[in-house]
This record gives sequence, C-alpha cells and structure tokens, in this order.
Amino acid sequence: MPQLLIVTLSLLPWIPAILCGVTTVEEFAVLEGRSLTVPCHYEPQYAGYVKYWCQGSTREFCTSLARTDDTRSANIAEDKVSILDDKVQLVFTVIMNGLKEEDSGWYMCGVEIGGVWTADAVAFTNIKVIHGMSVVNSRLSGEEGSSITAECLYSERYRESGKKWCRSGDWSSCLLTDSEGSYEDTSVAISDDRTGAFTVTLKKLQMRDTGWYWCSAGQQQIAVHVLVTPRPTTTVSVTSPPTPSQSVANLPPPRPISKESWSSYPHILEPLLVCSSLMLLVGLAILARKMWKLHKQDPVLRQVREMKARHNKYSGGDLQDATVVFINKDSQDIHMY
Repeated sequence: MPQLLIVTLSLLPWIPAILCGVTTVEEFAVLEGRSLTVPCHYEPQYAGYVKYWCQGSTREFCTSLARTDDTRSANIAEDKVSILDDKVQLVFTVIMNGLKEEDSGWYMCGVEIGGVWTADAVAFTNIKVIHGMSVVNSRLSGEEGSSITAECLYSERYRESGKKWCRSGDWSSCLLTDSEGSYEDTSVAISDDRTGAFTVTLKKLQMRDTGWYWCSAGQQQIAVHVLVTPRPTTTVSVTSPPTPSQSVANLPPPRPISKESWSSYPHILEPLLVCSSLMLLVGLAILARKMWKLHKQDPVLRQVREMKARHNKYSGGDLQDATVVFINKDSQDIHMY
C-alpha cells in the first residue's frame, strides 16, 4: 500500500500535462538557411501563464531560447528565435530564422505553471534542417495559352550556384540563369532572388508542354509535373424553325375588338369611316346608272319582249327563236327582232 501511494504521488505532476496540456506538430523538415514557424496550442486555463521555447529532449535538460515574459523587444525579422502569444486563439508561435544543420534536434513548447507538486504543460517536436531542394507545389496545371509559375526552394549553400530548369530525360533542354540570376525567352522566364528561392514561369502554354521537369541548383534537383489542359470551346446550339402546326399552336388566341379598342385609335377610325362612306356612294352610283340604262332601252325592243311573253302565255308555244319584223311606213326602215 505505501508503494502504491508513492507511485500515485509521483504521477501527480504529470497529470495536467497529459490531460490538458500543450500540443504541436511532431516533426518538421526545413531547408538550411530558411525560416520555420512552430505553432503551440494550449488549453484556455493556461492563457495567463508564461510560455517558453527550449532545445532539448527532456524537461530537466532543456536550454531556454525564448520566453513570453522577456522584457526585450522582439525583432521577428532579425532575431534567431522569437515567440508570440495569441491569448484569443490560445496559441503561441515560435519563429526560428536562418536555420543551419546544427540546429537539428528536439525542441519543447512549454507553459510555465510552477509549484512543487505541479509540472509544466509541455509538448515536444523534432526539427530536421537539411540541405538540398524542395518545391512549393510539385504538380502544376494550366489552360492552353495561359501561364504557370513553379517556385523552387534551395538551401543556403546553393545560393551562388546557377539555377536550371530542365525537361526530364532531356538534359540538352536545360535553361541556365546568368550571373544576375535570371533567364528569359519567349516561353520561359527564370528569376533567382538569391535568398533561397527561384521561380520558373512557363508562358503561352501549349499541349506539348505537358510532362515532367526538374528544378536544379548545383547538384540538387527536384521534380515538377506540368499538365496543360485544352482551352474550352464555345458551342453554338442551332434551333430548328417550328413547324406550321407548332407555330399555330403557339399563337396567342385572337383578342376581340371592342368599342373601347377602337376608341383608343381615333386616328385610324376617322379615315376608315370616310373611306367606307365613299365606297358606298360609288356603289349606289353604279347601280343607279345600270337602272337608268335599263329604263332608257329601245321602246320597240320592249314591245317585242312583251308580245313574245303574251303569245307564250296564251298559245303555250315557244317564241324564243321567233323573229318579229317591224316596217316603219314613215322612214321605210325594216327592223327584225
């Protein structure tokens, strides 16, 4: 029983760190000469405590590098190590600049709790500083005719080395930067900032540009794949004209013409009435002229027609083909009907 009590008491300092401690990424790999930012997240109850960053694999043997209670003003751009605490987001970040291979090793994010029976809340991470190359995005894609840019990173020891861009499998295609760290032609532009990165811009992409390429610095290379997609084509849809039945079916129903409709067009109604009246008068005049001609016909011709009609009535014969001869004694004219 006394032994169990001793073990329990020895574990008490570790309980806060296990149940509600600090968390961070377990491992980082960074190129030599570049910077690294490490986020350390903590629980809300630790917002008011001091945070620190140290180098070492154990609590007891950890060399302090930065603390939030350091009264010196931090210069993130120039300081080797700086620390910032965001109590709203519950995270403190550690920024390490100009890393070298000897900086590789174990580091610790810590919240200083203090006290005899309470251990600090901590989290460990392993940082590997390597020399060589890396790339921000190893797979690039762009539309035919557009441009894309590859960003190639290199370690400090290759700062003065020439930078190349090569098509994989064809070393004769390599494009090398000049003494100013640049190269440009109609299809490729290379620019080296001499601080750990150079960019390669492929212009006016063509379908044949699809394939694998290499970023190269010194004897180091890193692969990049480029995919060129076809430019989208605009399709024009052709609509066939509607059939007569469809046209009739789609026509709106006729709207009846009302007095109100005519009243809304006085400039049309008045000429229409005048034209109608004139046409009626012309028709009456033509009819009257025909009636007058019929009335003024030859009286002799009327007598012939009357005689034929009377004879047909009483005799029952047909005198349609008969001929009537009139002799005018005065003028001695002969008329045949």
